[in-house]
Amino acid sequence: MNRVCEILNIKYPIIQGGMAWVATSELAAAVSNAGGLGIIAAGNAPAEVVKEEIAKIKTMTDKPYGVNVMLLSPFVDEVMEVIYSEKVPVITTGAGNPSKYIDKLKEIGTKIIPVVPSVALAKRMEKYGVDAIIAEGTEAGGHIGELTTMVLVPQVVDSVSIPVIAAGGIADARGVVASFALGAQGVQMGTRFVCSTECIAHENYKMAIVGAKDRDAIVAGRATGHPVRCLKNKLMKEMLQLEKEGASLEEMDKKGIGRLRIAVREGEVVEGSVMSGQIAGMVSDIKPCEQIIEEIIKDTQRVIAGLKIL
Repeated sequence: MNRVCEILNIKYPIIQGGMAWVATSELAAAVSNAGGLGIIAAGNAPAEVVKEEIAKIKTMTDKPYGVNVMLLSPFVDEVMEVIYSEKVPVITTGAGNPSKYIDKLKEIGTKIIPVVPSVALAKRMEKYGVDAIIAEGTEAGGHIGELTTMVLVPQVVDSVSIPVIAAGGIADARGVVASFALGAQGVQMGTRFVCSTECIAHENYKMAIVGAKDRDAIVAGRATGHPVRCLKNKLMKEMLQLEKEGASLEEMDKKGIGRLRIAVREGEVVEGSVMSGQIAGMVSDIKPCEQIIEEIIKDTQRVIAGLKIL
């Protein structure tokens, strides 16, 4: 049996990315019901909001689910208390070090899977006793690292003994097959699941992704050390100009604050932050999570059968 499926008690080794404002209980439940692992994104939300989302998902699925915890959130300790009390089956983490929480998470049986952008961080996480690693390449949407999925995943695989889940630039069966060829035992997808019928993101947000071309997911903030990938629009042009002028991280953060929320919830895709991976140019429709996953699984066998290497 696939190690990721075995550890997480899921049918398919497909994990939905923990996208702030986007990854709600509705989306997570749909992915879990379809055989993958749905993830609720805690983002910077207060603990009571996370608790409400967990309560909702429990009414929508009896399958395993997870919560993505942003460790830089001002509410992280309160959110972790909710996770302990609700005995959340899986957590994925980003933007920090989860080590102080690991012992208590293990006591309640929660599986811990950090998202990492480098080999060094993957090795450190393994020493802390996490269950698996999500190696996320720079092709992903939102906050990103520097290494591409193609070079990051095999190096992480070679450096740790726990299962590695590939993320960044995966939209279909070809990406899944490539990830497994690199040594991964699962994949995480974000942007593809934004364009699902169950996702609560505004239709404008979804259609911006559907209408995107191969070079439309661009990066701002590299000079500050906190790069973010979003679709090209007025806001991103302004962010790039600020960066060119030598603006500080604080100035860029001030410009970007609240822009993801208005894009996702209000459909403001001109001056909002439309976070998306580079695979946006590969997404051409909006359909149910079950159909997305079933097509990927079916097509994976077809892609493997069609390989003629020698």
